[in-house]
Amino acid sequence: MVGGDVPPGTPLPPASPALHERNLVVPDTAAIRSWHRTLPHSPQAVPLARALVREALAGLDRDTAELLTAELVANAVEHTEGREPIELYVELLASHCQVEVLDSDPAPPGALSSPEPLEAPDPLAEGGRGLLLIRALAAACGHRPTDSGKAVWFRVAATPPLPAPRQAPTEPRLPHSSPTPPHSPAHSSPSGA
Repeated sequence: MVGGDVPPGTPLPPASPALHERNLVVPDTAAIRSWHRTLPHSPQAVPLARALVREALAGLDRDTAELLTAELVANAVEHTEGREPIELYVELLASHCQVEVLDSDPAPPGALSSPEPLEAPDPLAEGGRGLLLIRALAAACGHRPTDSGKAVWFRVAATPPLPAPRQAPTEPRLPHSSPTPPHSPAHSSPSGA
């Protein structure tokens, strides 16, 4: 197991209501499983976070959660001063998964929770797409202040992966032969018979 298990049913610190939410129905209140990991304040935190999410969501469609987790952790590493560790919480409920990243910077993460559309990033810029991805792909996202900084979170549906696309059946191939046209001498009756 990557990271330490939090006892089942232990809720994450409450997330503030998101301003960016898409008809997310959250009927379940008790976590099926929860994970917590303290990550180094370095680029090595990103693959560690992805590995935890990959393991936590085994058997579910986890690509989106991995991508968005990598974005949150990378933002925490890049935009937070100091060397304080980053905290990662993953909570799996019956209908969704919530991922939360805590860092020591109290400043809100740009316009993550703003109802206003985000501006398109400079097409030549190396960065600037993380919040766009999170807002576009998460069912809900937001941030909240903590005693030591802030927590940034997102929710995605906990669904099984889609089945692989089926290939159209191909027609069986017949052995290669040259058909003899019906009017050819091979099909003609001998003359005079």
